[in-house]
Amino acid sequence: MYPKDLPGFELLQKMIDEGNNPAMGETLSFKLVYLELGKVIFSGVPNHNYVNPMGTVHGGWYGSILDSAMACSVISRLPANQIFTTLEYKVNMTHQIPLNQEVWAEGTSVHIGRRTAVAEGKIYDKSRKIYATASTTGLIVSKQ
Repeated sequence: MYPKDLPGFELLQKMIDEGNNPAMGETLSFKLVYLELGKVIFSGVPNHNYVNPMGTVHGGWYGSILDSAMACSVISRLPANQIFTTLEYKVNMTHQIPLNQEVWAEGTSVHIGRRTAVAEGKIYDKSRKIYATASTTGLIVSKQ
């Protein structure tokens, strides 16, 4: 794990530079691949391990990669003494993601206040087809 005294942007950049991925990303086959202040992109390839009983990519996979992207877009703008935790998020799935196809989840911070933050997200493929959109609200708290 990384030192807790790093600002969010530096923490995320270190993850990319060192090729490290949070456990959730390892478990669900997605990783942080792009970072700028207030915007991040995760790359993911859902496979047969993430299907629902109907054989399509489970909604939880969509939600997990989007929650990660949106939260990290906020984290990228936080100082070293603060963290972000999701209070709620909403996902609108518009198309099924084909199995074993790489997609990207982009998160963009919309508002960073003293106690709350808002971000938006979307999942798309190489042709820029949108598979889902999302929004989140979260709480900004001081690190312990």
